[in-house]
Amino acid sequence: MIAVAAGFAAAPSIMVKIIGFGMAVAILVDVTLVRLLVVPATLAILGRRTWYLPTPLHRLTTATAPARMP
Repeated sequence: MIAVAAGFAAAPSIMVKIIGFGMAVAILVDVTLVRLLVVPATLAILGRRTWYLPTPLHRLTTATAPARMP
């Protein structure tokens, strides 16, 4: 995705260059800060609460789950 946005930065139009550069920086920040730091840190802090499933949904998933083979 960064390569595509950087490709826009090579365009002859100034507006397209600005948009391409901005998109490339935004994607880079999203990948490095959010996906590599914030999400794992949040999962570590919340622990088991991250995977909380409300009771009605739990009942629905267990009712429609296929039977296990012995």
